[in-house]
Amino acid sequence: MPTAGIIAEYNPFHGGHALQLERLRAALGADTGVVAVLSGDFVQRGEAACFSKFARAEAAVRCGVSLVIELPLPWCLSSAEGFARGGVGLLQATGVVDTVCFGSELASPESLRRCAERLEGEGFAPQLRHELEKGLSFAAARERAVTALYGPEAAAPLRTPNALLGVEYMRAAARLGYGADFLPIARALTAHDGEGSAAWLRRKMARGEDWLPSLPGEAAAVFAAERNAGRGPVLPESLRAALLSRLREREIPELAALPDVGEGLEHKLYAAIRDALSVEEAAQLAKSKRYALSRLRRIMLCAALGVKRDMAEGTPPYLRVLAMDDRGAELLRRMRDKARLPVIVRPAAVRRLDARCREVFELTARAHDLYVLGYENVAAQRCGGDYRAAPYIHRKENV
Repeated sequence: MPTAGIIAEYNPFHGGHALQLERLRAALGADTGVVAVLSGDFVQRGEAACFSKFARAEAAVRCGVSLVIELPLPWCLSSAEGFARGGVGLLQATGVVDTVCFGSELASPESLRRCAERLEGEGFAPQLRHELEKGLSFAAARERAVTALYGPEAAAPLRTPNALLGVEYMRAAARLGYGADFLPIARALTAHDGEGSAAWLRRKMARGEDWLPSLPGEAAAVFAAERNAGRGPVLPESLRAALLSRLREREIPELAALPDVGEGLEHKLYAAIRDALSVEEAAQLAKSKRYALSRLRRIMLCAALGVKRDMAEGTPPYLRVLAMDDRGAELLRRMRDKARLPVIVRPAAVRRLDARCREVFELTARAHDLYVLGYENVAAQRCGGDYRAAPYIHRKENV
């Protein structure tokens, strides 16, 4: 069975995601298995996911993904480079994924690969330092460095979010010695932030509008059931007080130990947290030319959820299964012989793993315990959900 890997948030799963799966199988074969590495309850843009990782994994499998594996919290809240390294590292560790597929505004794998190679070139690091010394954000400095060295066309993949992630996937694979093929699929149906996109759907949720008819039927059924059970959508206001209370507990030395914090930023963060009435407001107050809002949101969530500097170094230490279908079960059987990391199907098994596995799993589980405080259904807010949850299994008889 050919097997493709996707690194995703599915926040929520929508028609563009379904089309990607359709085009992936058109390119690689109808029998292609798909392994998705899925962000957990908090996502890379620095906020809570609209529905839990368990609901989003179920929706993905019911819509055509074969096997869903969780990306642990520290990598979810990392930069594009760390997020990509975590996701690609898990796909490599399965031992069964031979092609990495991703949506991209630029569909040429060669242009993305050339950009990835240029970011690893000898002249790039000193040019990047030169641009950073001007007080620019990392993203702006990186684009200017590539433009200065190779011209504006060479920096094109860095100007759009999905193409940029594709470049980072290729860089991560090269650094990890992962010889997978890459299959970029041109984004269709919607622009990154436009009608039908995940961001558009979340805006409709926030306004109380009807968003379910815009989803594929199977995904809509999952999220409708979650909504009816009072388990989402989890919006920024849902966790405002819980996150803010955590942030207000942090002292300056704790803020200084966070990922991406330097140059005295901890003092600005400390003041912003005490003046703000939400995570978003705190990020706005701390914003500067050097620190973009998305980076500050991630820093704030790391502070609230206990993620410290260097936790996302390297790659995640285990493969935690969230959902599967029949094809996914077959892939899981193959992984018993081929996987390079422990595979967690029953969460209690983590207690038998090494200290790093336990630390990362427990950190991610505590984040879920906070996440459920955003549910309207108070009875669903109990702790320990990560340890009680078994993978969702989608059989033909479920249809």
